[in-house]
This record gives sequence, C-alpha cells and structure tokens, in this order.
Amino acid sequence: MSKLRIENLTKIFGNKQKEALDLIDEGKNKREILETTGATIGVKQATFDVEEGEIFVIMGLSGSGKSTLVRMLNRLIEPTSGNIYIDEDNISVMDTKALREVRRKKISMVFQNFGLFPHRTILENTEYGLEVQGIDKKERQKNAEAALENAGLLPYKDQYPDQLSGGMQQRVGLARALANDPDILLMDEAFSALDPLIRRDMQDELIEMQKTMNKTIIFITHDLNESLRLGDRIAIMRDGEVVQVGTGQEILANPANDYVKRFVEDIDRTKVYTAEHIMEKPAALSGEREKPANVLRIMKENNMSNILVVDKEERLLGYVTREDVEHLYEKGHENISKIINKDVPEIEPDVLVDDIFDVVHETETPIVITNEQSEIEGIIVRSNVIGAMTTGVQYDAIDPDQKAKETKEEINHE
Repeated sequence: MSKLRIENLTKIFGNKQKEALDLIDEGKNKREILETTGATIGVKQATFDVEEGEIFVIMGLSGSGKSTLVRMLNRLIEPTSGNIYIDEDNISVMDTKALREVRRKKISMVFQNFGLFPHRTILENTEYGLEVQGIDKKERQKNAEAALENAGLLPYKDQYPDQLSGGMQQRVGLARALANDPDILLMDEAFSALDPLIRRDMQDELIEMQKTMNKTIIFITHDLNESLRLGDRIAIMRDGEVVQVGTGQEILANPANDYVKRFVEDIDRTKVYTAEHIMEKPAALSGEREKPANVLRIMKENNMSNILVVDKEERLLGYVTREDVEHLYEKGHENISKIINKDVPEIEPDVLVDDIFDVVHETETPIVITNEQSEIEGIIVRSNVIGAMTTGVQYDAIDPDQKAKETKEEINHE
C-alpha cells in the first residue's frame, strides 16, 4: 500500500495560471508557456507513489523543480492543481486545522541550513517541535533524548549548536524531525552544505538509522551518486517534470530518454549493481551421491572444469573438479562425496559489484550467491564483473536464458 500518492501535481508561479494550465494540457513545454503567458512552471503534472518504509529520492539539477515539489507535499507551497494523498487522505483539500494536524503528527521536514536556535541547548532544539504541539515537558524530553540517542548525540544534549560541527548540527536537525515520530520525513538537500567526508558519514548514518526507524523518507538532492546510494527508488526531474521513476539499477540499465542517458553515463556501475544483478544460473549441478561416471558425462556435455555439489534439498555443499572426478572414476568409487571441496566463496545477493573484485581474483571457481537457507540463487563469473564496469551492458534488458546460453562455456571454465 502506498504511504504517499501524488496525482498530476502542478505548480505555476505568476499570473495567467488558468491559461498556463490549458497550455500544459495541450502539451506545451515550460519555455513555450513562459513565452506565451509569462508564467513559470515550477512543477508540471508530477505523478508517482511512495511505499511505506521506502527512501524515495527526488533528484535533478538546479531549477528542475525538486524543492518546489517537496514543499508541496506538506503544502508549504500551495499546489496550483493536482492531489496529494497521505494514507489515502487528500491533504490538498484539507482546511488549515486539519493540515496543521497532519504536519504535527504525520510529516516532518529537515532543511539544508539546519535551522537550529543558537540560544537553545541541543536537547531544547530537539524537543522544540513537541513543545509547539503542547506536549508535556517530561514526555517531550523523553522523546527528544531517544531521538538524540538514535543520532549518537545524547552526550551533547546540554551543549549549544555553535559547539558542534556542521555534521553534528545536521544530525540534531534530523533528530528534531524524528522526535515527533512522523510517518513521513521530508529531507530537502539535507546534506548538501556538508563537507564530502561528513556528507558520506551522514549518508551512512541515515542508512543505518533507517534499518530501525523504517520511516517513509522523501530525500531531495542534486547529486546522482547520493541518490543512487540512498534511494530505494529515484525520481529524476527536468524542467518541472518527472521524467523517470525507478530503482538505480533500472535507471542505469534502461534510461527513459537521452537526457537521463547523458545524466547517468559517467556513473561507476560497480557501486550500483549488486551481485543479484549480474549473477547467472549454473549450467548444471551435481548431487553428493552422484556416480563419478554420471558427473563426468554432465561436465563434458557442458564443457565444465568443475561443478557445484548440492544435497537433497539443493543446499550448497561445495564443488568437485573434473580432474578429481576422473581420478575417482579410475579407482572405481561409487560416488563423489569424499572429494567435495567445501572452499567455495559465497556472498549475499545485495553485495555491491565493487566489493566482489578481490574475491573474483582470488578464486578459480565461480562465486556462489546463496540465500539464508544456503540454497543456490546463482553464480558470478569474471566476465560479468568486468561487464558491470561498462556503460553498454544492460543486464536487466537481456533474456536470462539466452544470457546463460551465450556465456555457459566461459562460466564453466572459470
């Protein structure tokens, strides 16, 4: 179920808004509407939904409309037209009193400039939103301390903002937003003013905090690397329009148009693609009680130098080499169970390709992707790791069976 749903959300600045809306319906672009009416299109018919517990990143260059869009989500900027649903409640038609309750209980915002009060302590800054709501001091202090604890700042609660670094001040702003325990957190260029190393640390902290918070987060940024690192899904904006929505991998593999293609062409794929996206199905598997003659036949048919071995539940046990199986066959052994090599590199599906390089170079066997039950999900071979570094490879666009057929010989020789 969607936590937040946006339908044809539009913002027009200036006069002749009705005329500008009519021109939008006629398919006119931002420049044409400005020349005809003098009105500026801030956001044009944005439509998307955000799932509960998702980090949804809205990104674009300066002037793309991303900050205008996020401020419409809590009506800090009033939409010209369109609908905003939170839990199926249309906040775009709410009166002031109802909207105030939504802002207090369901949605909080973190700004780029921190917005801390210099004369208040860190604890007082954090509990400010609860104070405005009229929450009892004891309760708001408890909630604020819990938020500071989550942000790693509780020991600094009695200090003042100017005693903290920029990164720590940003964490206070985040803690203040979280103290209200909102369902939805809006973050508008929240890390943009930070130094690169501090910014990276804040990204790490947000990712870690989200594992326990499980908030629905709308994160605004102009940095594509940041969006790819943080976003479960990403909406790319240009001239007020949402031109593509998808996961980082989907956008990299299948850009919606030439603009998006140019936008992502210099991205390091190895820091976006995961093991799951470049894995192959193994050409064949062997049971642990299989006869050497049968194993040799399978390996020869598939041109394999080694083969993975599984138990009756198809859980990974290890692998055997053709040389070892041939030796076993010559001695007349009944099965291959005694020669299984258990030294197989295993990784989880969400490991980044960038983290696989060392493993690939240190092993002669394919890397095995297994799930929590040790069942084989797929294998990774050197050619696919190299392919993930190129911009021309689009794994998701290739038929898996055809891909496996075309690379089978190389896979089994690894």
